[in-house]
Amino acid sequence: MSVTRQLDDTHSEVKISVDGRFDFSLHKLFRDAYRDLSPASMRFIVDLGAATYLDSSALGMLLLLREHAGGDRAQVRIVNAKGDVLRVLKIANFDRLFAFD
Repeated sequence: MSVTRQLDDTHSEVKISVDGRFDFSLHKLFRDAYRDLSPASMRFIVDLGAATYLDSSALGMLLLLREHAGGDRAQVRIVNAKGDVLRVLKIANFDRLFAFD
C-alpha cells in the first residue's frame, strides 16, 4: 500500500497514485500528497489503476481532496479505476462529482 505524487514541470498538475488497498491506513499519506499545493490553478489527477480495494474512508478522502481543490469548481479527475474499485465509485455516484477517464 502506497501513495505517490508526481508534480508536472509547470506545477499546474499533480498526479496522485494509489497502490494496493485504498483505506484509512493511507489517510495521512494521501492528504500529504496534496495539502501543500495551492488549489487555485492546480489540476489534480488521482490514478487508481493499481488500487485493489476502496472503502468508505477512501471515498471520504476523495471528497476532502475535492473540497481542497475548490469544491464544485475543482479540477479533480479520477483515472484508470477498474473492477470493484470503479464499481464502488459508481455506486457512490462519484461519477457526478469527479471527471473519470
